[in-house]
Amino acid sequence: MAGSRKRWTGTGYTGNFRAIPAMKPDPEPRRVSLRDIAKAIGVSHVTVSLALRNHPRISKAMQERVQQLAEELGYRPDPMLAALAQYRKAKSERPVAACIAWINAWPDPADLRKFREFDLYWQGASNAAAQSGYRLEEFRFGEAYTAERLHQILTARGINGLLLPPQGCAPDWGEFPWQEYSVVRFGRSMPEPRTHLVTSDQVANTQLAYAEMRKRGYRRIGFVTDEERALLRGHLFLAGFLYAQREDPEEARVPILPVTGEADAAMGRQIAAWVEKHDVDAIYTDIPGIPRLLQKQGIRVPEDVGVAATTVLDARADAGIDQEPWETGRVAFFLLASLINEGVRGIPGIFRQVLVRGSWQDGNTLPPRKIRSTRDRGAS
Repeated sequence: MAGSRKRWTGTGYTGNFRAIPAMKPDPEPRRVSLRDIAKAIGVSHVTVSLALRNHPRISKAMQERVQQLAEELGYRPDPMLAALAQYRKAKSERPVAACIAWINAWPDPADLRKFREFDLYWQGASNAAAQSGYRLEEFRFGEAYTAERLHQILTARGINGLLLPPQGCAPDWGEFPWQEYSVVRFGRSMPEPRTHLVTSDQVANTQLAYAEMRKRGYRRIGFVTDEERALLRGHLFLAGFLYAQREDPEEARVPILPVTGEADAAMGRQIAAWVEKHDVDAIYTDIPGIPRLLQKQGIRVPEDVGVAATTVLDARADAGIDQEPWETGRVAFFLLASLINEGVRGIPGIFRQVLVRGSWQDGNTLPPRKIRSTRDRGAS
C-alpha cells in the first residue's frame, strides 16, 4: 500500500503503520522579570529593584505595592543573572562611594586599638570596605561628642552604616537614633544596642583548645577565668570548657578556678594553691599575664605547668587560640553592607549572631609534654 511502512514484530508479522511524531515537552513558563512588574505598575525597573530591597529612596507604600505584585506574579530572582552581576561588579574598579563609621566610645580613644585583637578588627573591616568601594572612618563618642552631636555629624556626611567595636566600658548612648542607621557590633561586651553582631565562636574555640592540649600530652587541664568580667562581657569560654570536660571521666576533671580583681600577688597565690591541690599540669585562661603570676610563685612555665590562652594576641601566652580577628572584621563589614543594601535600619526584630571559628596556635608556653609518673616540681 502506498505510503505504508513495514514493521518487524519479532514474530515475522509485517503490516502497515504510521510513524508517530515525537512528543515535545510543554515549554516552561517564561520567568517573570523586573520589567514585567514595572510595566504592570507604570514605574521603571530600577524603582522595582529598589522596592524589592526595601531601599529608603522608595516609599513604604510603593515598596508594599511592588512586593505584593511580585508575589502574585510569582517573581523569583534569576540566580545566574545575580552571579553575573556580582562577577562584573568584582571585576570593575570602583571609586570610594561611601563612608562607614567605626564608633570609638573609649574614655581614652587611643586605648581601643592598643589591643591587637581590636586593631585587626579594624584592619579586616577596612580592607573589606575598600574592596567594596567604601571607606572606614573612625568617629569619637563621649563627653565632647554627645549622641545628638554624633548624629548631626554622621547625617551631614551622609553616613548610614555603623560598626561598633568592643568598648572599654558600657557607653551611655542616650537618645541616639539607631532607627536611622544600619548597625553591626563586635562581640557581646555591649548589651545595648541589641543589634546584629559578629564575634569569635568561643564555645567551639575552647573545645578545640582542650582537644589540642590533650593531644600534646596534658591530662590535668584547668580553666582560670575572671568570672565577673566574663559575665559582664558575655564570654562563653566557660561553657565551652565545661562541655569539653564531658569527654573525660569525672575523676579527671579539674574544677574551674574563678578569680576576681587585679592580676597581682594575691591572685598568683590563689592560682598556685589551686594548681597544687588539683595536680594541674596545664591551664587554659582568658586572663592576661598568668605565666608571670605562676613564675612569681615558683611554678615554672612550661616545665611544671603549660599555659594556653583564649586569645594569643593579647594574653601574653603564645600558645592557644587565634580568634582570627582579621576575618571577624571582614565578616562584620560584609554583614553591614548587606543591611545597607537591603535598607535595613534600627534594632532588628530577629537577632543574628555570626560566629567566626578560630584556629589553634602552638607556642612555647605549652609544648608537647611527656607524661611523668610524679610531679617533680622544682627539679631541673
